[in-house]
Amino acid sequence: MTPDEKYMGEALREARKAAEEGEIPIGAVIVSRGRILGSGHNMTERLPDATAHAEVIAITAATDAVAARYLNDCTLYVTVEPCPMCAGALNWSQIGRIVYGAPDPRRGYSLYTPALLHPKTEVLQGVLSEACAALVTDFFKAKRP
Repeated sequence: MTPDEKYMGEALREARKAAEEGEIPIGAVIVSRGRILGSGHNMTERLPDATAHAEVIAITAATDAVAARYLNDCTLYVTVEPCPMCAGALNWSQIGRIVYGAPDPRRGYSLYTPALLHPKTEVLQGVLSEACAALVTDFFKAKRP
């Protein structure tokens, strides 16, 4: 198991928490030097807050952990491609690297413009993509039989 798979597994655990709470099952963790600094899952229903996406929750936790607004030495692991709003927040945090599992063909940031991310941010897609996609697909199948 690679480090990317290990931390995506942690993001998948967060996504499962979201599903258990009736939220769209997307999870995220932010890691630096082998340590998880922040984690989160969608909480838009619970809070109720349209901006309470997994990535935003994880960014807030990680910036609190490092007591700084920039995360340029960190990697975000997220189960689904970030939306444009989250991509903008990741840009402002200057996240160093993004690893995501499943693409989001309807609302992913790359549909709009990859320039939403900070120019120095590296992106790796497709890590544990089948498991990440299955969580979301199964969630919506159960909601819309």
